[in-house]
Amino acid sequence: MNIAHIAYEPGVLRLLDQTKLPGAIEFLELRDWQSIARAIAAMNVRGAPAIGITGAYGMAIAARQHAAARDFLKQMAGAAHGLANARPTAVNLSWAVTALLEDVLTRFESGEQAGAIVEAVERAARKIHEDDIETCRRIGDAGSKLIPTDSEVLTHCNTGGLATGGYGTALGIIRSAWRDGRLKRVLVGETRPLLQGARLTAWELRQDGIPHALITDSMAAHFMRHRRVQAVVVGADRIARNGDVANKIGTYGLAVLARAHGIPFIVAAPTSSFDPVNATGESIPIEERDPDEVTRFGGVSIAPEATEALNPAFDITPAEYVTAIVSEHGAVRPPYEDAISALFGSGEAAAAMP
Repeated sequence: MNIAHIAYEPGVLRLLDQTKLPGAIEFLELRDWQSIARAIAAMNVRGAPAIGITGAYGMAIAARQHAAARDFLKQMAGAAHGLANARPTAVNLSWAVTALLEDVLTRFESGEQAGAIVEAVERAARKIHEDDIETCRRIGDAGSKLIPTDSEVLTHCNTGGLATGGYGTALGIIRSAWRDGRLKRVLVGETRPLLQGARLTAWELRQDGIPHALITDSMAAHFMRHRRVQAVVVGADRIARNGDVANKIGTYGLAVLARAHGIPFIVAAPTSSFDPVNATGESIPIEERDPDEVTRFGGVSIAPEATEALNPAFDITPAEYVTAIVSEHGAVRPPYEDAISALFGSGEAAAAMP
């Protein structure tokens, strides 16, 4: 993907509006943290790593907004709260925002001037962005080794450059597997109700020239039964200490199907998506979105008027259904609690711990 979908200049954050894809390429130019929080909530930008990066830039903009305020720390704390709560499930957002708020507090208490703090927050936000791109390449290269040669791989939602700083997590594995000659084709689940697979993943794969076919979510079992899927590769919005995975709604169903058909189910995520504070997935908050996303599409009603709809944005896949979890530190396998504890015990990983 050659489009800079997240770009920052002092005081201005430029975001590719993902709600308009694939029909139009339009950018938002945001100049205050409140509009950035709204863009995250409205899914103009989405994907756990991408909203973490966006939240970090939101803190940089907030620092510029309030640099002259007498209650600077109070304003920054308010911005951090508003940004972190724009979407509750993906831990990357709160991780990035909290890290920058803590840095602001430390610098303020040490006597740094507001102007210097603003520049420090901007540097830190850019580093989060740059680090994520390198992290995704490492995830892709590590995960490629898990893909059998001449595979058709099924993926769900969008986990590519649009969902990250660049390259992607699960789609990063797919990109590396294609580069390495392991991949024959990608089956792209449409990902109802907002069709991130159909609108975004298919768009990215087409740009990259990677062979792919779009399928409805309900077709997955059919293709698995007929041996048309050699691996399922998905991302994660949050991973609990025991390896339970919160990801886009529909992920759990794919994991159950993969287990029933003896197909590897691989999860790709940076360490910023791990949440060792939560022992299991049961305590991960699940975002409930507007029911109109289910009953309407593109402004057109697809259900009878007054139809009740439920719209959880994520589900929890129990660790027992996950074959491997791939981070920038490589692949880990069950038992995940031991593996994740060891991962966060290392110096580099511990520094990334939410």
